[in-house]
Amino acid sequence: VFAFIDELSASSVTGHADELATTGRVRQRYLERLAQHLISGEPLQTLQASAEKADWDPPKSLTAVLLPAAQVRGLPNSFGAATLHLGEELPGVDPAESLALLLIPDMDGSLRSQLLRMLKGRRAWVGPARPWTQARTSYRRAVATRALVTVPGADVVDADDHLVELVLGADADAGEDLRRQALAPLEQLRPSTADRLTDTLRSWLLHQGQRDAVAADLFVHAQTVRYRMTQLRELYGDTLNDPQTILKLTVALGITRNRRVSARAPARRDSRAGTRAPRRASAPPPPRKPPAH
Repeated sequence: VFAFIDELSASSVTGHADELATTGRVRQRYLERLAQHLISGEPLQTLQASAEKADWDPPKSLTAVLLPAAQVRGLPNSFGAATLHLGEELPGVDPAESLALLLIPDMDGSLRSQLLRMLKGRRAWVGPARPWTQARTSYRRAVATRALVTVPGADVVDADDHLVELVLGADADAGEDLRRQALAPLEQLRPSTADRLTDTLRSWLLHQGQRDAVAADLFVHAQTVRYRMTQLRELYGDTLNDPQTILKLTVALGITRNRRVSARAPARRDSRAGTRAPRRASAPPPPRKPPAH
């Protein structure tokens, strides 16, 4: 009789555990669906219904964090039970890249620095904190930051620190047209000369024409700056005194700088991943001279 009771109790415990596991899986699916609704920008009524079905108490704000799926382990628990985790069907992300999304509650204001510290050591792109119903904005910013912002040597990239780059890269076609239009006077020059004058013009604009500051920025003599600016004034004429031209040049030169940084980025990423660039084949040693007799 006691053996039968033990067997019955074991079956009951197993059945209860299976029921709990099933309930947990069902709720997890509801939470994933809620995350999908949030980053898709569904209407408020849909979001509220989805949150209620998932038994999820909405926080004041959500911050989107995009990171490799292999680096997610342990993070959702660290940020609290309300953290949403989505590992597939991310809009604007190639599934082959194996990225995941965390929507982290109430890490805005002074808590943002804590969030960034907790992500340290992982590769992550962090969107801005937004009201929970506007989580789509944070997600899209994180995706754009990954696509447009290159920070050499950085693991965690905070979108809030790179608003200029994001604005400059928002419409790539229009940006390229503006860049070509603003820098057209330099097209007639040799590429090396054009690059030097481009760097000088950018520094001159950023330092408001202070020659010594430009020289220090470029690591050249002040007379070199003067010579280059004379060349630029010959190329641009009086338009360098026109506020609209100055605005165009400032934006165009910012785009140019971003392009240069991005062009160098693949080599850095390969290096971080441990992939070495192929070595050049070494030239054979010169033939040895026969000994003199």
